[in-house]
Amino acid sequence: MRKRYTAALATLGLTVAGLVVPGLTGTASAGDSAAAGAAYDQFIVTFADGADTRELKGVDLMRATGTGSVVVKSAHKLNRSGAAALMTELGKQAGVYSVEPDLVMTKQFTPNDTRYLEQWDLFEPTGGMNAPTAWDTADGAGVTVAVIDTGITLHSDLNGNVLPGYDFISDAATARDGNGRDPNPNDEGDWFLAGECGSTTPSDSSWHGSHVAGTIAAVSNNTNGIAGIARAAKILPVRVLGKCGGFTSDIADAITWASGGRVSRVPTNPNPAKVINLSLGGSGACGRTFQRAIDGAVSRGTTVVIAAGNSNANVSGFSPANCNNVVSVASNDRQGNRAFYSNFGTLIDVTAPGGEVRNETDPPGSRTKPQDGVLSTLNAGLTTQTTTETYNTYMGTSMAAPHVAGLVALMLGEVSLNPASVEAALKAHARPLPGTCTGGCGAGIIDAAATIAAL
Repeated sequence: MRKRYTAALATLGLTVAGLVVPGLTGTASAGDSAAAGAAYDQFIVTFADGADTRELKGVDLMRATGTGSVVVKSAHKLNRSGAAALMTELGKQAGVYSVEPDLVMTKQFTPNDTRYLEQWDLFEPTGGMNAPTAWDTADGAGVTVAVIDTGITLHSDLNGNVLPGYDFISDAATARDGNGRDPNPNDEGDWFLAGECGSTTPSDSSWHGSHVAGTIAAVSNNTNGIAGIARAAKILPVRVLGKCGGFTSDIADAITWASGGRVSRVPTNPNPAKVINLSLGGSGACGRTFQRAIDGAVSRGTTVVIAAGNSNANVSGFSPANCNNVVSVASNDRQGNRAFYSNFGTLIDVTAPGGEVRNETDPPGSRTKPQDGVLSTLNAGLTTQTTTETYNTYMGTSMAAPHVAGLVALMLGEVSLNPASVEAALKAHARPLPGTCTGGCGAGIIDAAATIAAL
């Protein structure tokens, strides 16, 4: 019997390209943190207490500062190595205590999206992922992220970053589009009636894939809606979940195809993904089918990010988050605690904002208490799509995983890393949960600024 899987639902600052050379008592080397492509021609020289000399060779004196230093200027703009050499020479001159570039400060990149300030998960210091500082240098350009989920809906805050995808649902009844697999990843809705899908109550369509996609790469700085984590990355929508969920065989084929592997009777993917987001899961051990698909993706250089699940239980009992070679993601709330629903355990790699409505009678995916949930892109239709787009909040490890996928896109847009190195970097620069975590939350909450700075 084939197993079905369901969605794991759910300011301004200053930036400095620093280049500091201490004087005779210093230990740092010149140019350690200078931007390789920057140009420098103005420097601040500080003298040791009691130093008599104020004569400096090789530069022109501009003025004294209110703190007792002097501003000097070189004859020409210098690159990183040239500036380092000049600063080293200045540092050797009599009486000099330290030399630093007189840097131009700029405001930190802050999106102008109209609902950005509701995205606590991106910037709040307690439960957020510290994304804004990372955005000064990283945007995910050149990176494709596959969202293997319910498909995609048309949305003005998504369309510009969405590539042609594929529908891998092989069962027509599950797909609701009248056929099996096809090149159209349109989300046909996953609603069901009472008594269907093993539930005594009905459920509206979730538009889950669009919500996940918006967190990763919604069009940003467009004076509209929300900001995506990796604003220049592209989303590859791969549909595997329909009415009542989706089959292991379809999901495994989607993983293979999305990462650039070959799947019988399916055209080759022209846009192989460097990152795959799987905000889905079910109970049980990691089967051979999933593990082989994941191992194949990883061998092709694709990082696989998976939601840990929402059963408040050990993730070891939930697949595919318990498979090897994946980044398994738990969820934290706005206060920095492990969310009440989030799975936990030693197989968790990192934690990320997933929201919590602070009401344990509300299941993950509830559209309540927007201030504590994760805001993202949706369609307004209750069953089938309408022409009205909207935004709403969900909670769940499904919402946590795309935060990690978005950060991975930022990383891979800056440097080339294999999946093992990506996972190691995420863990190395995560921060401890400021709240509580019973059962194990991995290395802690992802920190975009620290991770990108380390690269």
